[in-house]
Amino acid sequence: MDVASLTVNNELVTDVVVSWKSEHCYKCLFQQLGVVPAWPGPGVPSAVDFTVNTQHGITLQVNSSPSSVDFCSVPFHFGEHGNYSLWVKNLTDSGIISCSMVTDADPVNSYIREGSMHIYVCTCICVSNNAVLIPYFDSSIIQELGSPGRIVETVTDNILPPLPTPSKRLRSLDTFRGISLVIMVFVNYGGGRYWFFRHESWNGLTVADLVFPWFVFIMGTSIALSVNSLLRVGTSRCSLLWKTVWRSLQLFIIGVLIINPNYCQGPLSWYNLRIPGVLQRLAWSYLVVACLNLLSAWWYPAREILLYWPAWLCMLLLEMIWLCLTFLLPVPGCPTGYLGPGGIGDMGLYPNCTGGAAGYIDRWLLGESHIYQTPSSRVIYATHVPFDPEGVLGSINSIFMTFLGLQAGYIILHYKDLHSKIMSRFLIWGLILGIISAVLTKCSRDQGFIPVNKNLWSLSYVTTLACFAFVMLVLVYYTVDVKKWWSGAPFYYPGMNSILVYVGHEVFEEYFPFRWQMINSQSHAEHLTQNLVATSCWVFISYVLYRKKIFWKI
Repeated sequence: MDVASLTVNNELVTDVVVSWKSEHCYKCLFQQLGVVPAWPGPGVPSAVDFTVNTQHGITLQVNSSPSSVDFCSVPFHFGEHGNYSLWVKNLTDSGIISCSMVTDADPVNSYIREGSMHIYVCTCICVSNNAVLIPYFDSSIIQELGSPGRIVETVTDNILPPLPTPSKRLRSLDTFRGISLVIMVFVNYGGGRYWFFRHESWNGLTVADLVFPWFVFIMGTSIALSVNSLLRVGTSRCSLLWKTVWRSLQLFIIGVLIINPNYCQGPLSWYNLRIPGVLQRLAWSYLVVACLNLLSAWWYPAREILLYWPAWLCMLLLEMIWLCLTFLLPVPGCPTGYLGPGGIGDMGLYPNCTGGAAGYIDRWLLGESHIYQTPSSRVIYATHVPFDPEGVLGSINSIFMTFLGLQAGYIILHYKDLHSKIMSRFLIWGLILGIISAVLTKCSRDQGFIPVNKNLWSLSYVTTLACFAFVMLVLVYYTVDVKKWWSGAPFYYPGMNSILVYVGHEVFEEYFPFRWQMINSQSHAEHLTQNLVATSCWVFISYVLYRKKIFWKI
């Protein structure tokens, strides 16, 4: 899968070394593909077969052996399951060595199946919207990750001023959460083994890199609405603080359990117990932002941002801490402020510096055996140092992402039923964050001040994904809650039971009907079918649970 066959034909009287480098690999060393011996005699070229990757374009380099004199360099994007020949010849009339690529067998177009996936998803949305359209419930539904049960009139006491809020639950929030969750499940199950449904190796974005920050963002939005609802019915702040701490602790424990699933393989080893994870990151972000939201309510406000200026000061302080640790913390054997992947990146100068300060803090604080052992950087950058994308330092920026979602909740609370004001402010926030991202990245993937990087949860990654989230929320809010053109189905149902779906898809990943033995494991079509079926099963399960009013509350 994602490979092609390459035959290198050598008509030179000397051995040649064939090396390769992915065009997606920034400032990388060439890696040796193999050695092709000198031709045995006139008219009989020496040929060696190799397997090459087809996900991205690569550059082939042909050198002499052992003097390493460059003969030629051939940039080429191979097609999946294609057969190719590279001919290395000596043009006798000019004395120039020629390298020419020939296609012996055409590749297959594996992206046709991706188009069928889009048709399938659109069909599911249309069928769900017409056949399973349900009335808007005004009853209280369980709250998870701060999801609002019912958005009611704002609490009015001698501390908080009266703020107009919507009088019913916003389906768009659960729909947005469900969209993020469904894509997350699909990606975690394999995403058809397409490269753009996998996490980016280092800098940049793929579809897989979008959904977790969106989930974090909408969690922050829900915190603002649910806390307002609970204060309205007279719940004390001390009680809410305790519930926040208890909920965060439960999320953290569940997260540790599901990412260390060797209970089926024998006793759990404390030596290699992984500590960071997705739910653990959610737990920390929820704990900090929910507590900050409760405590900042003690200050009498003005409007919107000024209303929560103490919380904004805390966020700015956290970002200063992230910037100082990232760019000023000395890391042994690495340049200060290093943001690269290590390995063969940066011409192989810093092979053990994966993640710079972020990786160093995790390895020092948690230990190498307690963090993720196979980061996405291993695929292209050939790194061998453990690195955790849900590590300690990145938690600061996930807290900031949650807080930006909280800001969206503030906007909804301040402008009851004033749809144009809500959407215009969402767009303004998206524009501001987009401009910040453009400045931080210099509108480039690798050459900005702070590149967009999911592994590091860099500041530009948060501002970029928050920009997308505000724009996405406008679209969903307009179609679902304003115009009511779309009920939110089928994404609305997993969005209402997000913890159950997430934990369930992790625990039962290896069980039928979520996985079965394939006839051809090298086929994108079979992987795509299996992953779509598995994801659809969880959507259907969430729909059944919704109809039965079964929700998992933490």
